[in-house]
Parts: sequence; C-alpha cells; structure tokens
Amino acid sequence: VQLQASGGGLVQPGGSLRLSCAASGTFSSIVKMGWYRQAPGKQRELVATVTSGGSTNYADSVKGRFTISRENAKNTVSLQMNSLRPEDTAVYYCNSRIRRRLDWPVSHYWGQGTEVTVFS
Repeated sequence: VQLQASGGGLVQPGGSLRLSCAASGTFSSIVKMGWYRQAPGKQRELVATVTSGGSTNYADSVKGRFTISRENAKNTVSLQMNSLRPEDTAVYYCNSRIRRRLDWPVSHYWGQGTEVTVFS
C-alpha cells in the first residue's frame, strides 16, 4: 500500500492551498482517510479525517477554514485549505486506515509529508 500526496507550497496569510492524496496497492477497504500535520518543534496533530461513509472530523483550529473530501472510487482524499494563517505552517501528512484483507485488522499507512508555509 502506498499513499502519494501532492499539493502544498508557499502562500500568504489569507490564501488557499489544496492537498491531495491517493492510495494505491492491494487492499480490501479504506476505513478512514485524513490529514495530520507537524510543525517544527511540535508533535504531529490531527487536522481532519473522513470515513468511507462521509463522516468528517476537524481539529478546532481549522473548522470553518479547511474542508476534507474523499472520492471512494478513486481512493483519494483532498484537503481544501482556505484563510490560511501563519500557524498553519507545517508538514502535512496523509493518513489512511486500511484493511488489506477482510479478516485482517485495520492498519495505519502514511504518505510522505508535504510542506505548507504561510508567510507574511
């Protein structure tokens, strides 16, 4: 299983960016997909997740500004980030909870990080 993330970059405060992530490989189902981030000197934290049924969960700090979406048929998840702030600067990681076989437990998989820098 591989997760390939794309997007990110440099943006001024108030700007927007979109992150995308695609899961590939052999697996039975993707239970949940989401994004985490890690700022310098800080622990990795949850940004947003979405289940296969479309239920979403957001960190309080991004509610109303970020929108997570998922295309189950394509095994992709996207994060639309609006009204970006300097404190959103971090490396963003795609995460998927995948069941590789019906009789296997769910495992976490991580994509490579993609940098988001919000500068004044």
